[in-house]
Amino acid sequence: MSTSPVTLLVARRVTKGRYQELIAWLHEGEQLATDFPGYLGSGVLAPPPGDDEFQIIFRFADETTLQAWEHSVSRKSWLLRGSDLFAHPSEQRVSGIDGWFGAAGQRPPRWKQAVAIWLAFFPVSLIFNFVLGPLLSELSLLPRVFVSTLALTPLMVYLFIPLSTHLLASWLLSTPNKASRHSIASHRL
Repeated sequence: MSTSPVTLLVARRVTKGRYQELIAWLHEGEQLATDFPGYLGSGVLAPPPGDDEFQIIFRFADETTLQAWEHSVSRKSWLLRGSDLFAHPSEQRVSGIDGWFGAAGQRPPRWKQAVAIWLAFFPVSLIFNFVLGPLLSELSLLPRVFVSTLALTPLMVYLFIPLSTHLLASWLLSTPNKASRHSIASHRL
């Protein structure tokens, strides 16, 4: 079993005319997940104009906590309540940095991933050094770098990089070949 955070990416195509109901149902699923141990966060990505595929992302501390939520009675009941709101469900599990950028067939080029990470890291690092730099300047290089990376890494991993990838999602996913965005491996939930 994985001991690192695991992200479950779920794709749902909305049934025609059921858009608002699907949105409410997706948010209900996010609320249900918050009650489970190991829950780290979730989000709903709306489809681009002209598309009908929503993506919902659930992130858990490890594979064990994700499985506990997946096999729970409340999740099964939630899936049953929403079963007529969507068509063509699919899901993909990823761990590590890949979870920030989607499923294998959907990940943006590495240079776009690097830009998204840099856009999150630069302003946070700048503010950190502006605010705490004078306090840390008395330390030698090794302790100064240790303290800054110890403080910044969790902020980046759990807050700012996911925020950056969410805000840049349309740019990250924009490709000349739209079909490549929809190549998630299908699995019935």
